[in-house]
Amino acid sequence: MIAVTLPDGSVKEVEQGTTPMDVANSISAGLARNVISAKYNDTVVETTTPLTENGELVLFTWNDDEGKKAFWHSSAHILAQALQELYPGVKLTIGPAIERGFYYDVDMGENTLSENDFKAIENKMLEIARGKHDFNLHSVSKEDALKLYKNQGNEYKVELIENLEDGTITFCDHDTFTDLCRGGHIPNTSIVKAIKLMKVAGAYWRGDENNTQLTRIYGISFPKQKELTEYLALLEEAKKRDHRKLGKELELFTFSQKVGQGLPLWLPNGAALRERLENFLKAAQKKAGYEMVVTPHIGQKELYVTSGHYEKYGADSFRPITTPNEG
Repeated sequence: MIAVTLPDGSVKEVEQGTTPMDVANSISAGLARNVISAKYNDTVVETTTPLTENGELVLFTWNDDEGKKAFWHSSAHILAQALQELYPGVKLTIGPAIERGFYYDVDMGENTLSENDFKAIENKMLEIARGKHDFNLHSVSKEDALKLYKNQGNEYKVELIENLEDGTITFCDHDTFTDLCRGGHIPNTSIVKAIKLMKVAGAYWRGDENNTQLTRIYGISFPKQKELTEYLALLEEAKKRDHRKLGKELELFTFSQKVGQGLPLWLPNGAALRERLENFLKAAQKKAGYEMVVTPHIGQKELYVTSGHYEKYGADSFRPITTPNEG
């Protein structure tokens, strides 16, 4: 027997090999229906992972951030399968969950993909989801993992695996699809009821402009169609309040490619508004007892070394200023 401690401090004595879903069922059938992910001893596990030692268990539902992360990561797997089936020969790279949804980076090869293709991909994803395929995480030897992706000609996965230690490599299977993955999945695909692909963009492999440019497909998914509908409605409302839209309509600022992307040129209305805001802040700071100081816009290299900016952004971002005579 092992002792499983729950967030409320209660302890359950269970057989070794009991899974997080088994524990959820022992608490209530209602909870078990809603559990989609878990963490054991601060490590993300599958709901089907056997528990073999004493530990602390946290069960996650869609209402938890960790639950959403597993939900969206699992949705990225479904997207990857759909892309493979619709575009044979594509090379998959990585597909993480993000703050709002997920994405997958793909080398499309000779194929092209645009927003016009989204509906067909979404339909394929929903078809896969309705199949109620279990997500199964399992260990794979480094040799077998490399062999699989070398046979597929997927140099991206090969590169990832070469940097992993043997004994730490896991794959996740569902339906006919398998992918290199560290874990954190929902129990099965049928929990995903609503899907919307949001945009397509370019992304360099590993963020290096010297590498191949991949196709990044962003999406979001929900356990209910109603939630997707509400989310899309919120996005539309947010667009109405977008500062770029309001700035143009109210003639607050404009932009010029000659000046630079994202660098506003304040028009008379905007300059007046900005001045009022600055005066308000100065008055509030003075009332609170603050005194103003003025610092230079530039500084010695040592300043940025101390702040950490030099290491983070690199020497090229902090080149010394020289006069024409100095070359």
